[in-house]
Amino acid sequence: MICETLADFAAALPPKGGLAGLDLGTKTIGVAVSDGGRQVASPLTTIRREKFTLDAAALLRLVAERELQGIVLGLPLNMDGSEGPRCQATRGFARNLSRLTELPIGYWDERLSTVAAERALLEADTSRRRRAEVIDQIAAGYILQGALDRLRNIERENAR
Repeated sequence: MICETLADFAAALPPKGGLAGLDLGTKTIGVAVSDGGRQVASPLTTIRREKFTLDAAALLRLVAERELQGIVLGLPLNMDGSEGPRCQATRGFARNLSRLTELPIGYWDERLSTVAAERALLEADTSRRRRAEVIDQIAAGYILQGALDRLRNIERENAR
């Protein structure tokens, strides 16, 4: 089930259980996961893209192993907020993935997530080679953490 807003995504989720965050690139998919209480996002791995069926199988295997309850895809909006070809590709990936799983799939604006990840890695004095290995999963962590923070705010608003 694809949820266009994070409020719809929140409504589709069970009260507890971890989530996956994805930074979808043309060559790789960065993956991060949250704890069951949905407080903290942790970078997990990077999947080398091959073709959709293999990519989806790898993702869904991770989701099943960790008993995750939903998937947050980074939506690569343009800086002016408009959607370009990369957004269309991400939405297409979500549509195809939704045919393979009942889990709710939500979107999170990923503008500047890779920039933030790169900056954090530079501040940590990470080598160029290591940055290239982990940048996508770190960006997925930023995407997922942003969504988790917003989900907590939605929860608070609904409790009022």
